[in-house]
Amino acid sequence: MKPRYIKHWNKTADNWRQTDQQKLLRSFSDLLNLSLFDGWLPSTKKAERLLKTDLFDESLTEGLCPLLFERANDVICIDLSISTVISAKNRYPLLHAVVADVQHLPFAPGTFDVIVSNSTLDHFKTSADVIASLKGLNLAMRNGAQLLVTLDNKTNPIIWLRNLLPYKLLHKLGFVPYYVGATFSAHRLKRVLRELNFSVLDTAAFWHFPRVIMAGIALIIHQFGSEKLGHGLFNIFLSFESLSKLPTRYITGQFVAARAIKRSG
Repeated sequence: MKPRYIKHWNKTADNWRQTDQQKLLRSFSDLLNLSLFDGWLPSTKKAERLLKTDLFDESLTEGLCPLLFERANDVICIDLSISTVISAKNRYPLLHAVVADVQHLPFAPGTFDVIVSNSTLDHFKTSADVIASLKGLNLAMRNGAQLLVTLDNKTNPIIWLRNLLPYKLLHKLGFVPYYVGATFSAHRLKRVLRELNFSVLDTAAFWHFPRVIMAGIALIIHQFGSEKLGHGLFNIFLSFESLSKLPTRYITGQFVAARAIKRSG
């Protein structure tokens, strides 16, 4: 990974930790991710070894770690940002965290029973980078292991338009807080996973309230609003998740998700 890319994520995480203006978005993100993965992670028997592919959420809020600790005996988390790993370790002192790049995993083949990758792979420049990362995750999994992955939804009109416009312009205007890259639709994600020797068990779409609007509202609340107003709006945002049950969910959802099992052979 290029040093400037690592520097970007160090700076982004440090800036976000210095202010709570993103608190509403991060809390909403945690709630949606927890709801999804609570239903998908093994619950009757703990996984032996689980990998989480970044620690950005855990460096800012609770993230997924409390749930992951319940569902696996050994939880290993990676992140390419040293400051992000340190911050997550401060929140979870017993966390097994490694500074590593998801594109170059430092683990032996067949190490993991479960891999959780929530919005990690949608920050690379090309689709080939995303596919290469999925290949690396496949290699690190034993046969029969589960992969739970979420990505920005390319079919969502806002995501589609965002990816057409120059990142530097969107970042300067405040519409995109960090680098976003190539991503897939639900259909292509399923196709790629099947080509990489996975059986796709489930797919989902979530976060149906437009994130760019939510970010603007969160900034206004941070500057002028009250905690009570924030809670009220939080419930309004959450009500849009009922769209997850409709046939149009893969258009309105800003994230797509897949649960897949690595086939033998």
